[in-house]
Amino acid sequence: MPDHEPAARIKTVPAPQERRPSLRRDASLPALLAGLVCIAVSYSGPLVVVLAAATAGRLDQAHTASWIWAVSIGTGLTCLLLSWWTRTPVITAWSTPGAALLVGSLGAYPYPKAVGAFLLSSAAVAVLGATGLFGRLIRAIPSGIVNAMLAGILFTFGAGIFAELHSAPVLVLGTFAVFLFAKRLVPRYAVPLALLAGAGLAAATIGLPLHLGGGGVTRPVLTVPAFSWSAVMGLALPLTIVALASQNAPGLAIIRSFGYEPDDRLLVGATGGLSVLLAPYGSPGVNLAAITAAICTSEQSHPDPHRRYVAGMATGVLYLVVGIFSGVLVSLFTGLPNELITVIAGVALLPSFQSSLANAVADERHREGAVITFLATASGMTLFSIGAPFWGLLLGVATHSALTRRRAA
Repeated sequence: MPDHEPAARIKTVPAPQERRPSLRRDASLPALLAGLVCIAVSYSGPLVVVLAAATAGRLDQAHTASWIWAVSIGTGLTCLLLSWWTRTPVITAWSTPGAALLVGSLGAYPYPKAVGAFLLSSAAVAVLGATGLFGRLIRAIPSGIVNAMLAGILFTFGAGIFAELHSAPVLVLGTFAVFLFAKRLVPRYAVPLALLAGAGLAAATIGLPLHLGGGGVTRPVLTVPAFSWSAVMGLALPLTIVALASQNAPGLAIIRSFGYEPDDRLLVGATGGLSVLLAPYGSPGVNLAAITAAICTSEQSHPDPHRRYVAGMATGVLYLVVGIFSGVLVSLFTGLPNELITVIAGVALLPSFQSSLANAVADERHREGAVITFLATASGMTLFSIGAPFWGLLLGVATHSALTRRRAA
């Protein structure tokens, strides 16, 4: 391997000696297993939210498979290359909160205009990350208001768990009970276990018509982007804010919490830049991961922090393999009943909803604006063909500005 200056330093444990990096020497079974766990967690829970968004946007199976292909290939390449270059376990993922936003908004726009919004959002993330403006933008909007917008987006998913009780009570209650039980004993595997239990209950009650596709390599579908002001304000702007505040910011925090010093310009700029290239194939963006990143950056991937980058590379390779055959995955998941998809999406997003709701009202100075943001976003309102997340953010910032100025006076 060629020598190069890593873009991220490790400050927890000094290197035992200056040595030339060697992937063969640093590879280990725990690191490979950590990558496998990341893949299992990503495709058993958050993928269901992506499929729900594809359904809301009325995408056919070919376009849905292309979407999964794009986000999987983007995630795989960034995990593999950034982990190798920085010698840091860099874990990326598609934005689950971003997909949740699309569930309520994607159907309101023609798909080419949605793709145009994906492209603009990714370009904005790349520029803000590479130039260092990322931190300034995050600091400009009160964190409580950003978290309130995210909580409003996720509210529908949490409520959806119980809205399905009338149509499939055994499936819903049984799946939710398994999730709670697993959350207490093996929290990392709570969502996959709930999915397995729900599939069994669905087969025993309402039916489970699973079917696999042909099994061949996925052929990505190119969509020529189109642009409109309403899609920019209703999709691109909220997606950009969610990507920066709810994905990249906590993703960097996770990496730092384990003693690494990531180069935020490189990581955010690179993920945003690759997302621009993949947007015409359906990718709404690839960002730094938060939840799955903790798996590969912790001691369970390797006791030596200098060798944990292998877990990031292993995760990348597995993402690439799954992405190449994403059509099989889409065929399998599209056979799941809507009730099961709703419940799994809801429980998968519970931690995000809980965290965003708590952070939204944590600071009393921003509480009024955060509450207005949450209510407006959760209402699902549409005004001038622009969706609720934008109006919730706008009304929340306006409320915060009006009240803080009044108190100052």
